[in-house]
Amino acid sequence: MDFKFTEDEEVFRREVRQWLEQEIPQRWIELDPGIWEETEESWGLAREFQRKLGQKGWLAPSYPKEYGGLELSHMKRLILAEELAYSRAPLSIEVEVTVNWVGPSIMLFGTENQKKDCVTGIAKGDTIFCLGYSEPNAGSDLASLQTRAVEVGDEYVINGQKTWCSYGHLADYCWLAARTDPDAPKHKGISIFIVDMKTPGITIRPLINILDCHSFNEVFFDDVRIPKESLVGQKNNGWYQLMMALDFERSSIGYAAANQRVIEGLVKYAKETTRNGEPLANNPLIRNELAQLAVENEVARMMAYRIAWMFSKGLHPSHEASMSMVFLSEVNRHTANAGMQILGHYGELDRDSKWAVMKAGIMRMCLSSLSIGVGGGSNEIQRSIIAIRGLGLPRK
Repeated sequence: MDFKFTEDEEVFRREVRQWLEQEIPQRWIELDPGIWEETEESWGLAREFQRKLGQKGWLAPSYPKEYGGLELSHMKRLILAEELAYSRAPLSIEVEVTVNWVGPSIMLFGTENQKKDCVTGIAKGDTIFCLGYSEPNAGSDLASLQTRAVEVGDEYVINGQKTWCSYGHLADYCWLAARTDPDAPKHKGISIFIVDMKTPGITIRPLINILDCHSFNEVFFDDVRIPKESLVGQKNNGWYQLMMALDFERSSIGYAAANQRVIEGLVKYAKETTRNGEPLANNPLIRNELAQLAVENEVARMMAYRIAWMFSKGLHPSHEASMSMVFLSEVNRHTANAGMQILGHYGELDRDSKWAVMKAGIMRMCLSSLSIGVGGGSNEIQRSIIAIRGLGLPRK
């Protein structure tokens, strides 16, 4: 099997790299926010940058041209995702949510008006979605959600509570899962809605994460009235649509490139740092650990390549997406934990210390990685999907 990119694809990669070198703001590099670490300033930088990407058609490169994309091949989309991730470009997690999860779902199930209004805005970088999935009593068992959407005349009236809504306080719309038939089996009575976050009756309360940042939220819906046209796809068919959207979420294309940057930073540190008169790179335990990380990350990259190939063939990755998500989450945690061991006590220092190494990125990665393998469906759920859909094993 030939894993080489075509000459045209390599030219595209060089074009992307050159553009990123010119366009990534110096202030973003100075702030260097990690995942779940956006501030008001970094969010502003990210929104400005994503609009620049949108102007080039690179924010949603595989979208149809009529909706603001370039209809690029999925392999070029992969290349773009890799370069954006490796360069630590100013893109928040909500761009991933909006462009790669919500947008494709609207194109699959939405009305023509929803596609023109929302998908075009997404591709331009003008529209950001948050997810209204989890609830206090419905996380991994998402089908147990209780937020209600009741049809009243030409409207739906929504009541309920969502939690862990990442950047819901900054989003324009919520991609909301709500129960529309309380008497149906729990997987059958769910529908998906597009909800304007400025609609009266929506209350947002911050949840401060482990990094002491405001990324998550509780969102309360009290008699929130939305037009019928906000329904996406068929009423009570939301579980199927939800699973398709989650498969987009779990594909993890590009994440291995970001992890590669961290591994390279650890290798550089090991080469340049001495302990007891010897470079850390001479320590066989450290060498083996770094080699193992490199191998694992390459496997994760190949999994992402496989998913891009499946998309290019018109196939929909399901258990393959879950495989990628599980493996990459474990590689991410392994990288963070190995980095903490290699850095020793220096790894425990935060950014306000002059002795902090790699801008305290490893320590903060270690903290943020605790949620990797939970969000988007826990690894236990993913393994069940792999067993059932991939291996054909019985549900019980």
